[in-house]
Amino acid sequence: MLDLARLRNVRLHRIPPGQRLIAEFFLRWAFVVPRRTRIVLEGAEFIPRDRPVFFAMNHTDRYNYWPLQYALYRLGGLRYTATWVKGKYYEHPLSAFFMSVTNNIPVPSRGYVLAGEFRRAIGRRPTDAEYRELRGENGGAPCDEVRRFRDSREFAGFEDLFTRMMAEVTRLNREAVSRYALNVLVFPQGTRSIRLSRGHPGLAQMTQHLGVPIVPVGCSGSDRIFPGPSPYPQGGRVVYRIGAPLEPDGPEIGAHRVREPFVPFTRSAEPHRTRFAAITDAVMERINALVDPRYRFGATGTSDGVSGMGRFF
Repeated sequence: MLDLARLRNVRLHRIPPGQRLIAEFFLRWAFVVPRRTRIVLEGAEFIPRDRPVFFAMNHTDRYNYWPLQYALYRLGGLRYTATWVKGKYYEHPLSAFFMSVTNNIPVPSRGYVLAGEFRRAIGRRPTDAEYRELRGENGGAPCDEVRRFRDSREFAGFEDLFTRMMAEVTRLNREAVSRYALNVLVFPQGTRSIRLSRGHPGLAQMTQHLGVPIVPVGCSGSDRIFPGPSPYPQGGRVVYRIGAPLEPDGPEIGAHRVREPFVPFTRSAEPHRTRFAAITDAVMERINALVDPRYRFGATGTSDGVSGMGRFF
C-alpha cells in the first residue's frame, strides 16, 4: 500500500527512462499494429517551453494520458511529464513498480488514507456504509468496528499522518517543476468518467502554492481506443485540444490568487476553499469547451465512473 515511507522513496527523473522505453518499444508499434491509432494534437503552441506547467485533462479511461504523452514526446522540444496517480495503484507490487518507473506522483486522498488506517486497525477494508459513517455522511452505519477504529491509535494519529503525507506530495510536485523541469499532468475530476464531472480543488491548491500556470487539455476519443482494462490500443482517432495557459495572476483566475502560506490538501487550505473552488470551476469550464459534445458536462455534473470503496482499493 501507499504509506509515508513509500512516498518518501518516490524518485522522479528529468528524462524518465520508463516513459522512453514504453514510447519506443511499446506505443510506437502498438499505435500502428494491428489497427492504426491516429493522435491529433491541436494547440500545442500554447504549451510554454520556457517554464513548467500543470496540464489539467479530463479522464475518460485508464490510459487516456498515454497518447498525449507519446504525441508530446514525438513532437520534441517539450518537457517530460509526471502524472498524479491514485494511492490504490500502489496496493499491488506489480502496478506499484510500474508507477514507480514511469515518473508518477502518488496523491493519496484523505479517504484513501482513512480507509487504509481502518484496514490497518481492524484487519479489513471498510464497507461503503462504514466509510460513510467515518466521514459523517448520510447513509452511514454505526457499528462495533467503526467504534473500535475511533478508539484506536490509528484514528488518533490520522490527521497528523495525512498532513505529513501531503507535505511529501507537495515536495514531490515542487521538485518536479523546479528540480527536474517536468510538466505535471492532473485529472481534476479525480476519477474516470466519459462525461466531464465536477473538479476537485487539489490542482488549484497545488498550482496556487507553487505559482505555476494551468494548461487545460480536452481529450476526445480515447475511451474507444482503450475500451477496457487492456493497455493495448484498439485503434481509432483521439483528439487532444490544448488551451491557453491559465496564469496564477492572469485575468481568468488572478482575482482568486492565494498568497497566504498553506499546505495543499490539508486543513490549512480550508480557509481558502471558496477561491480554490472558483479556480477549479474556471479550469473545468475551459476543459468542457475543448472536448467533443459526447464528453461535456451532463445535466448533473456528476461522475459516471468508479464509486464506493473501488476508489481506494
